Amino acid sequence: MRNVSDKEEEKKQHLVNFCFILQSIKDTAIIIENWNRILNVKLGWIADFDKIVFKYVCFYYLFCMNQMDLIKYFQFLKILETKKEKLKGVAFSKNGRKIVCPSYDETVRLWDSVSGKQIQVFRGHSSWVYSAAFSPDEYTIVSCSADKTIRLWDVKSGQEIMKLKGHLNLVLAVNFSPDGKYLVSGSSDKTIRLWDVGSGKEVQRLNGHLGGIWDVQFSSDGRKLVSASYDTTVGIWDVQSGKRLKKLKHPCCVKCAKFSPDGKFVASCSEEYIIRIWDVNTGEVVKILEGHEKYVKDVKYFPDGQTIVSCSEDKTICLWDVKTGRKIQKLTGHTSLVKAIDISSDSGSIVSCSFDQTVRIWG
Repeated sequence: MRNVSDKEEEKKQHLVNFCFILQSIKDTAIIIENWNRILNVKLGWIADFDKIVFKYVCFYYLFCMNQMDLIKYFQFLKILETKKEKLKGVAFSKNGRKIVCPSYDETVRLWDSVSGKQIQVFRGHSSWVYSAAFSPDEYTIVSCSADKTIRLWDVKSGQEIMKLKGHLNLVLAVNFSPDGKYLVSGSSDKTIRLWDVGSGKEVQRLNGHLGGIWDVQFSSDGRKLVSASYDTTVGIWDVQSGKRLKKLKHPCCVKCAKFSPDGKFVASCSEEYIIRIWDVNTGEVVKILEGHEKYVKDVKYFPDGQTIVSCSEDKTICLWDVKTGRKIQKLTGHTSLVKAIDISSDSGSIVSCSFDQTVRIWG
């Protein structure tokens, strides 16, 4: 049977973990100071006062835990079966039952997320595949490559449906519009292009970036685009007119930019250790998320817009509370930089791919 001091020590350690994860420096200092007083002062009114403070800290802890009941905490579930491919990205299908990854070996690979087994390999690109994504109806996958092409694939048969040509250099990013009728692509040729999925024809070209475009995405209503570029800027664009609405300046190359679900904010990461959250209307930074120890590689909003997940060269995945900017959780397990992440549409799972040549599911 444990003695009283053992129980107190356990309680103290639990509160230490709590305050370092969730609290400010000021809160942490107050809590630690009062623990020290409790341990060293045994008699008199000061000891009684410190016991009251300690009870308050316990109450505050329980209150915060109650407030955070709706926050899901993730743990490692499984590693997908791979043949040690070096993967460039990762994406869930809408129903979360399939996962697609572009690869350096010129292929696009498909997994069953439940069994963890690889179920399809799409072959046809002649160089590195940089990006891949599912259509909203999940029947089609789009991919883009250093071979300057964009390709559409039938998920069931694995056959190439269409090849889109037009970019003059590496195609670094591609995504479907929310209705699945259009594609948007970004390239090292410094252009963003819109394509009609039915015909495969280019329908619009957006110019303005002075460097390659690493990331591009539609807003949830399909009316805006966000782009991340080597020229150190994030662009906000009007789809109909093709005009750039905002230019969000960073100190270095921007690798990733994602809209919030309501389209009012953009989260971006460049070759820094931080994540910036921008107001789309004003073009101002409204929050900076700090906590990674090396460059941040990818960032995404959860479907409710209240949480952001990021991955980094520091081998970790972090979850952040958007409102407070605080780190909620850090997931560890990868043994090399984490290249990309995605979130299932029900918010129940996270998938990550790393240069350790594994794809991991967290839930």
